[in-house]
Amino acid sequence: MPSVKIYDTTLRDGAQAEGISFSVEDKIKIALRLDKMGFHYIEGGWPGSNPKDLEFFKKIRHCPLRHARLAAFGSTRKAGAAAENDASVKAIIDSGVQVATIFGKSWDFHVFKALGVTLEENLAMIRETVAYLKSRGLEVIYDAEHFFDGCKANPAYALETIRAAAESGASAVVLCDTNGGTLPAEVKELVEKARSVLGVPVGIHAHNDGELAVANTLAAVQAGAEQVQGTVNGYGERCGNANLCSVIPNLTLKCGIETIPREKLVHLTDLSHFVSEVANISPNPHQPFVGASAFAHKGGVHVSALLKDSRTYEHISPGEVGNRRRVLVSELSGMSNLLYKYKELNLDIERQSPEGKRILEDIKKLESQGFQFEDAEGSFELLVRKTNHGYRDPFILEALRLLVEIKENTPAYSEAIIKMRVGDRVVHTAAEGNGPVNALDNALRKALYDFYPCIGSMHLTDYKVRVLEEKDGTGAAVRVHIQTGDGKRSWGTVGVSRNIIEASWQALADSISYGLLKGDHLARNGEEEKAVNGKKPAGNGSLQTN
Repeated sequence: MPSVKIYDTTLRDGAQAEGISFSVEDKIKIALRLDKMGFHYIEGGWPGSNPKDLEFFKKIRHCPLRHARLAAFGSTRKAGAAAENDASVKAIIDSGVQVATIFGKSWDFHVFKALGVTLEENLAMIRETVAYLKSRGLEVIYDAEHFFDGCKANPAYALETIRAAAESGASAVVLCDTNGGTLPAEVKELVEKARSVLGVPVGIHAHNDGELAVANTLAAVQAGAEQVQGTVNGYGERCGNANLCSVIPNLTLKCGIETIPREKLVHLTDLSHFVSEVANISPNPHQPFVGASAFAHKGGVHVSALLKDSRTYEHISPGEVGNRRRVLVSELSGMSNLLYKYKELNLDIERQSPEGKRILEDIKKLESQGFQFEDAEGSFELLVRKTNHGYRDPFILEALRLLVEIKENTPAYSEAIIKMRVGDRVVHTAAEGNGPVNALDNALRKALYDFYPCIGSMHLTDYKVRVLEEKDGTGAAVRVHIQTGDGKRSWGTVGVSRNIIEASWQALADSISYGLLKGDHLARNGEEEKAVNGKKPAGNGSLQTN
């Protein structure tokens, strides 16, 4: 089976994306995860450019990698200087890495405009830098910056630059579409041309400015490229880099080319989410292969076919990349969607049952009012179970009062007073918060903790408000969506009202009710948890919002 080496540059090129700033500890975490996934190369950064990358290379020495080779990035020597005296080159050697990745100019326009040197001096800079690093025992990978633009402008010179790197000891020459404007057919043609003049493997480094980074990467591999550079989730400067979460499964599953170990492919979705979490960026639900919506089905015709054979509307099995199929329920749903959801919940229903028809009508009516169940599986399941499955609410609201006091030059004060029934007991309590919704959340948790200590493990992770009828101004209906997790699972709930507090209460009450429904084993161990914890959580995991 043919194989391609995977070279990850998330820690360097990915970190250049707007809104991303990895700490040294972040970079170490990601490097270790990439190594565990079986990536062949991990580019740790540019030690000659900033103190953070220098510190990373020092600390990573104490966390030896088992599979990947660690690379340090840098440029060719400065014009008129010796490679051994160049600070950037010396920083690579001092970093202690096994691999040096050096970029140089392939486009004569850049040689004249960016470097301000002659074409001959640029060739000397390439040759001497590669040769010196090779003489110091490092594997040298040469990144031919702007190769495709350079080859279209002055093919003879662009090819001469990569030949200079190969003849000076580079183990691989990586052709870079730095501006991201090349088309796949051009990439294929120019990769083949580069291979014809080189005696070393060729790689590809594609940017996504034309939304073609993945396509260009695949085209390069089809033309004979043996190394692929990219980033997890496609993070990178401007529009990003080739997304390895798409490149790897396409090469492995579609092209039959060996990349990372096949048994690691099922962890690809987890890797994507892990890196987005470390980067503090919400995962893109519509990302191919690993996004939450990548295998989500909404149309009734689609779901009807899926029930017969998943290949009708899925190009691969979601489990191959560690993802899962989701069937959405909305006003567009048919009975097939409902049958699928019932099967997913281990509930029985007949296709023509009155119950099913009633639930579909309820869903359509609620969605016409502004409810949306696509990303609120908690509220949807509670709706189903309340219909005819012996479900009992774990608590019932008797009364709720909110006090908000605002004074000039003084932080606003919020207090929630709540009265609830739990079984045959009535609880009456109050709690403060940094806003009315936060106070409501704290009061609800305070009232329920003695009955359900497991709510201490439930954390509200997101709170969103959407105005549904902007023309009605402050009197418009709003939809509140809450995302909750307990460390093992995550679920969404929804509420709709012309009163934002009522909508928030609906979503919040559903989030706790659903968590108790799915985590009832925790509730049974409540007394043991109380004994261990010793006291109630003070707003643990509560929603911090105004």
